[in-house]
Amino acid sequence: MMKKIFWPLLLGLLLFTFAGCSSETSTTSVITPDSIRERGVLRVGVKLDVPNFGFEDPDTGQMEGMEVDLGRKLAEKITGSEKNVEFVGVTAKTRGPLLDNGEVDLVIATFTITEDRRKSFHFTPPYYTDEVGFLVRKEDGFTDLASLDKQVIGVAQSATTKQSIEAQGEPDNLTFEFLEFGPYPMLKLALTSKRIAAFSGDKSILTGYVDDETEILDIGFAPQQYGVTSSLGNTELAEVLDNAVNEFIQDGTMEELLSKWNIQNVTEEDD
Repeated sequence: MMKKIFWPLLLGLLLFTFAGCSSETSTTSVITPDSIRERGVLRVGVKLDVPNFGFEDPDTGQMEGMEVDLGRKLAEKITGSEKNVEFVGVTAKTRGPLLDNGEVDLVIATFTITEDRRKSFHFTPPYYTDEVGFLVRKEDGFTDLASLDKQVIGVAQSATTKQSIEAQGEPDNLTFEFLEFGPYPMLKLALTSKRIAAFSGDKSILTGYVDDETEILDIGFAPQQYGVTSSLGNTELAEVLDNAVNEFIQDGTMEELLSKWNIQNVTEEDD
């Protein structure tokens, strides 16, 4: 699969990253459920490069994944039809700015809930819990965090991964070097070309980049809860999103979406 999608996806994401970061569009008005209905479409920021969560098929151009399906469910809740949705590709670096300038109404993009981020954005109750892991080359023989001591770790720009790794290694005096990249295919390329010793991120993300030469280490830490994200000023929209996510959790809709895409929540027993 990786050979088929890797280069087209990498090129597309590079073009998107430069275009998205240079956008001059700015919207300061409050976004409400009514304004979305008047517009006729819900604009949802999703990942383009995370199979099973948010992924753009390079052959069809269609968006697919659990978070994409959740976006359709929210569009149906707000506008009356799941067809009234427009997906906008985001990365860990661009999703916040796109919310800030109003180019998207909400983001469903493996966005980890943290207390610091709550100062800038509203998060719904978590719809999924993951944990930090490592994708490595099989030939290198890495087995655990200690074996990565003093190695170069690749992480996504603006993600919380670097801080989680440093905190996990601190009790054992482990130190690491870090290289930050934009789209995840660039991290995979850096791993393949041996620029980095490990590609680190949430395990759900890493599973989309495993091939015959790589493996995900059998360790995990720093649970990462994902929430649907909106701007702080959009209080009416935030209330609708909170209620919808709670409803989807309680009526089994969320479990159906996770099951459809073969995604399992991390639990305390898994840690």
